[in-house]
Amino acid sequence: MKDLIDALRKDIVTVVFEKIDTGEIRIMPCTLNNDIHKQKITIGNYTSPDVILMFALDKQAWRDVRINTIKEWYIGMPKEEK
Repeated sequence: MKDLIDALRKDIVTVVFEKIDTGEIRIMPCTLNNDIHKQKITIGNYTSPDVILMFALDKQAWRDVRINTIKEWYIGMPKEEK
């Protein structure tokens, strides 16, 4: 997951994961790059080895994603479905 976090800090990354509450597959463009999202957050002592906190660009909100639900990720915006 270090590679994912490094990518999130540099650029926009699309994360594909399974939502815990519904089992639905979510395709989320997100980032941790302050120059892209420009949203500051105070999270205090938020640390978890099982969860990554990231800024969802499509929702303009912070989201936490459990690592074990991530199916794939790639740099860039979501790919167009054909």
